Amino acid sequence: MTDEILPADNIRLAARAASREDAIREAGAILVEAGAVDPGYVDSMLEREGSVSTYMGNFLAIPHGTNEAKYQIRRSALSVVRYDEPVDWGGEEARFVVGIAGIENEHLDILSKIAIIFSDDDAVQALTAAPTAAELHALLSEVNDS
Repeated sequence: MTDEILPADNIRLAARAASREDAIREAGAILVEAGAVDPGYVDSMLEREGSVSTYMGNFLAIPHGTNEAKYQIRRSALSVVRYDEPVDWGGEEARFVVGIAGIENEHLDILSKIAIIFSDDDAVQALTAAPTAAELHALLSEVNDS
């Protein structure tokens, strides 16, 4: 087990997702697999998406659970899935689906770090072009800095 918010094992490269819901399930499954959340947290990620889109712009969506599901978070963590083919996110194109689970208010700090990275067009281009999950992890490593 690692103390990193985003360990290398939580990053996946995927060809495509059939739908936004499938992409959310995939990002959530990585968090479950990592032991960061209980399986029910994934349902709350879908529930939140049903009430408000988690699309942030610049090909980024950050699905996360509802406040009512916070008890299902075991530790703060991120998952990242980069899709070769954009996922239709309510009319927007998402290539990066970042699942987030934060203990207490840690999710706000984590969100801030992700937002800073994805607000830089050159950084997004580099993330899109990274040929391996390991290189993607290296480019996103600053989210692990406390």
